[in-house]
Amino acid sequence: MVSPPCGLLTRQKEPVPLKSISVTLSIRDFVAGVSATLNYENEQAVPLEVFFVFPMDEDSAVHSFEALVDGKKIVAELKEKSEARTNYEDAISQGHQAFLLEEDDEVGDTFSCNVGNLAPGAKAALTLKYVQELPLEADGALRYVLPAILNPRYKLSGEGVGGGLQVKTPPIPAKDVPYTLSLAATVSSQHGIKSVQCNCPVGPIQYLDDKTSAQISLADGHKFDRDVELLVYYNEVHTPSVAVEMGAPAAKADSLMGDPSAMVSFYPNIPEAQSPTACGEFVFLMDRSGSMHCPMNHQDPSRLRIGAAKETLIWLLKSLPMGCYFNIYGFGSTFEAFFPESVKYTQETMEEALKRVKSMDANLGGTEILAPLKAIYSKAPIPGHPLQLFVFTDGEVSDTFSVVGEVKRNGQRHRCFSFGIGEGASTSLIKGIARASGGAAEFITGNERMQSKALRALKRSLQPVVEDVSLSWDLPAGLSAKLLSPEPTVIFQGQRLIVYAQLTGTMPPAEATGKVCLKYTLQGKQFENPVAFSLQPKSDANLTIHRLAAKSFIQTKDVGFHETPANDKKDVLKISLECGVISSHTAFIAINKDLNKPVQGPLTRSDVPSPMLFAQSAAFGSPRMMMCSAPAPPMPGNSLRRFGASLPNPLSSLKGGLKLAKHRSGGSRAMQVQLSGEQIDVDRDMSMEYSSTDVTDLETNHTDDPLVQLISLQKADGSWDLNEGLAAALGMSLGDIQAALPVKSADSSGWATVLAVTWLHDKHKDKKGEWELLERKAVAWIHSHAGSSKDGLVKAAVDFLKSSVDPAVFAP
Repeated sequence: MVSPPCGLLTRQKEPVPLKSISVTLSIRDFVAGVSATLNYENEQAVPLEVFFVFPMDEDSAVHSFEALVDGKKIVAELKEKSEARTNYEDAISQGHQAFLLEEDDEVGDTFSCNVGNLAPGAKAALTLKYVQELPLEADGALRYVLPAILNPRYKLSGEGVGGGLQVKTPPIPAKDVPYTLSLAATVSSQHGIKSVQCNCPVGPIQYLDDKTSAQISLADGHKFDRDVELLVYYNEVHTPSVAVEMGAPAAKADSLMGDPSAMVSFYPNIPEAQSPTACGEFVFLMDRSGSMHCPMNHQDPSRLRIGAAKETLIWLLKSLPMGCYFNIYGFGSTFEAFFPESVKYTQETMEEALKRVKSMDANLGGTEILAPLKAIYSKAPIPGHPLQLFVFTDGEVSDTFSVVGEVKRNGQRHRCFSFGIGEGASTSLIKGIARASGGAAEFITGNERMQSKALRALKRSLQPVVEDVSLSWDLPAGLSAKLLSPEPTVIFQGQRLIVYAQLTGTMPPAEATGKVCLKYTLQGKQFENPVAFSLQPKSDANLTIHRLAAKSFIQTKDVGFHETPANDKKDVLKISLECGVISSHTAFIAINKDLNKPVQGPLTRSDVPSPMLFAQSAAFGSPRMMMCSAPAPPMPGNSLRRFGASLPNPLSSLKGGLKLAKHRSGGSRAMQVQLSGEQIDVDRDMSMEYSSTDVTDLETNHTDDPLVQLISLQKADGSWDLNEGLAAALGMSLGDIQAALPVKSADSSGWATVLAVTWLHDKHKDKKGEWELLERKAVAWIHSHAGSSKDGLVKAAVDFLKSSVDPAVFAP
């Protein structure tokens, strides 16, 4: 395989107008306020029109956009998108400077910033501001991610080239990004800060005011090889609270911005309980596109995503309860299922699935997820076994809103647990499908293990369903609460629940209080979580809660520029324009008409490159590079189109010439890239594949993991057989294990199972979240099969393994 030279897709000998990105971050409790400034300078002799496409978390409520040109501030207006685009085109055609900020038509986590008529020698600083809720991790950390990686949105076969923002940006290796990124963050909380961690190099962290605030900054020279991630640990995060924010004084009364808004945070103390029956249909939908051959993180290129995915499927298969039903689908440009229909979970079906998992590879081409979802939903429900869908993907799709819509249409018959793998996974896709079905979303980055998050989701899916979820308000006479968030229908143990409400009517005196109560039923028992709060609203110049409430409302109705029904579009436009929060139907437009004279001369297009992840291939033993995620270039003969205007192919200026030709490879769509006489075979999603030998070499050190070996040997009923495989996993000889059997008449499987459980507790206690469910099956099997010999087996196992494990772990 020939790998592309550094900067393959940048425009040669052309200075990039974007010079730097500076970000100021303010985290207060569990809300982030962000101000990001893009600094431009035109060093060419001709006026430029500059395009920059960048990722952003889909929960971000973008509420401000302004430009600073030659010392003059130009504040953008939020307008209906078609109107904003027309105004932008008209302005630049008349020689005016114009600035446009818009959300992609098809995905909610990609934005485009256009600068029109940037005169020779001119500088411009564009600042956008947004607010965002911070998700709560299982270990109590609040997680903020500044997306630095823009992965390509895979185009469906037969889908036109135009229409998306992705076509405006050429990708380059992350290490060759020609602009810089700086970030300065302030964290504050009345609860006190335990610690702040970052996955990137930072300067010294300063804790102030008895650790109720902290300051942290990125070190110089950020390499764009990962998203910037902050983990904030407070002394207390599970305290329910209600914050009431005063409306905007100038806003119309009885409007969302004019009335006070409330942000309610619940941490339901749902007791952990076992389902009375083992039921459920568990369907695992696994991405097998070419990019799954990329490393889980780029500091350890030996740990491939496809390898982690296979291990995760083994863990999941071993953790399923007897009597349930299951199936596994793999998808790429096409999809395939392990079984024609979901099958009952038995030793035989589990073994068949394990064989298929071990031979599974990332060889199905691009990322087309809609077709397998429709196939899954087309299957007849299994009576008494509600569908639980687990979706794993590292990819991006250009039809995100269509995918979310399909999940939402089937939301009443299933829950979807979604997992974004690696840097740059689409927050719009992963969060959207989970939200649409009452499931939960997880992102796996850096050194995080896919197994732990997948097994936590499986554990949630096995919990008894929380029913009859409702909110009730106790407010003074003349005051009422109008819910702006979706009515909560599903809550999980250990999960935070945030809802927004508009308080309408007459606000009472300052000393008045209100109460809101979360009610639900679990296994026939009713629970209540009441929270009392002050009705004295606090002022916030940024109207943070109002913006977040507007974003929450917009997300319930906005399903893309082309997909949103007319009535919902009307509601989205009303709230978006009233609250100044961008949507797929609105855009920010700023026009500088005060130049001494219009910009003269032909306008030259300039595309700012976005960082894509390139990983050095350990398989080649050389500094050749493998592109893990880069967009499929447009086919020859197709011009790109922006708002109906024909644009040149951004690849046309590559040094040495570039030839593209479609061909078929392994049943998936692929392309050949001819560069300077060397041919590169590239998968449709532009993932250059390792050979099977390369993959085997890279994964050897993981398949030899004793923990993986031990888990692989467990039977469907939870037991282990006493054999050479078990002995190898435990690092002992089979003869020694057999000789240590305390009761010669005892079942050897009972002895093997007690040893396996003891070894798990002794050697891998730190990974208990990953093996807890399969250990639970094993302990249940021991109680039903070992009988009176259980205590003797447990004592002997502890002595034989020289373990300090408490025998109480074998209690029923």
